[in-house]
Amino acid sequence: MAQLLELGLDTFGDVTSGVDGRPLSHAQVIRDLVDEAVLADEVGIDFIGVGEHHRDDFAVSAPEVVLAGMATRTKRIRLGSAVTVLSSDDPIRVFQRFATVDALSNGRAEVILGRGSFTESFPLFGFDLKDYEALFSEKLDLFAALLRDNSTAQGVTWQGKLRPPLKGQHVYPLVESGTLKTWIGVGGSPESVVRAARYGLPLMLAIIGGNPARFAPYVDLYHKAIGQLGGTVQPIGVHSHGYIADTDAQAREEFYADYKRMHDRIGAERGWPPYGRDAFEHEIAHGSLYLGSPETVARKIAKTAKALRLSRFDLKYSAGPLSHARMMRAIELYGTRVIPRVREILAEETVAA
Repeated sequence: MAQLLELGLDTFGDVTSGVDGRPLSHAQVIRDLVDEAVLADEVGIDFIGVGEHHRDDFAVSAPEVVLAGMATRTKRIRLGSAVTVLSSDDPIRVFQRFATVDALSNGRAEVILGRGSFTESFPLFGFDLKDYEALFSEKLDLFAALLRDNSTAQGVTWQGKLRPPLKGQHVYPLVESGTLKTWIGVGGSPESVVRAARYGLPLMLAIIGGNPARFAPYVDLYHKAIGQLGGTVQPIGVHSHGYIADTDAQAREEFYADYKRMHDRIGAERGWPPYGRDAFEHEIAHGSLYLGSPETVARKIAKTAKALRLSRFDLKYSAGPLSHARMMRAIELYGTRVIPRVREILAEETVAA
């Protein structure tokens, strides 16, 4: 575990506040994101993922373009989506865009494919929500065919119901290494877990509330399905919210108001009650909010990694208007203090066992 666990970051490009408390422009937020990736690279973080949204409180609608910018200013950090909403996109274009990022980054691109928890992209791009499941299923099947066959001499032959078939087709640019590392993002559906196993793809669990240990049955199901299908064991990752400051009290003070604003804005659209301090404290103590000092956050990540047999943990460090300066400090602490401590804890537990 100590050698295998990767530790990454995720951001949705939330529109942040400037020093005057007013929202920054989408353009400035995107420029700041690239600076955040540069710092993450410098302090040894393994991965940074950029989410996709099509609404005014998030700046990133084209994560691959942002990742391409990051690729030209970083050296070693892996670059990916968090997540790519495949249902409302074209799998061939997604493959081409990430193959381009992979070229620019010398093989550091990753894709996390999902259906997304927001649906604004469906009407924007002319898709009907009643086709939600059928769109994802067929487009994932095509993307899997691209992963499997695009680098072969015979190319991709594929047929579905929602688009014309492919016969011996190659999609360009070709990926230099032969294929793209691709994850399936899952929010807690057993069917989605089995689907990831069926395609032999790594599983990324989005755990945004509650005790992370409750996802252990999904991990068991994934391993069981892989075994029954005769596949090879694939990595399992977790994406969860969090924030790091020098002390537990400082982390609470700096994070709560902005996290509440984000939660309440989305909650008002979905019928959630207003977010309160008691829920915040409970999620820190018993749930999936990885917040506090470096030691506190490291111990909680290590506990989750062990319980769910993880290969990767991604901390979603952005939270509504939370400032760029505070996120930069959290990134620095994550790379310089949390990550080494997580690996130390896991190594100690491995020796003790």
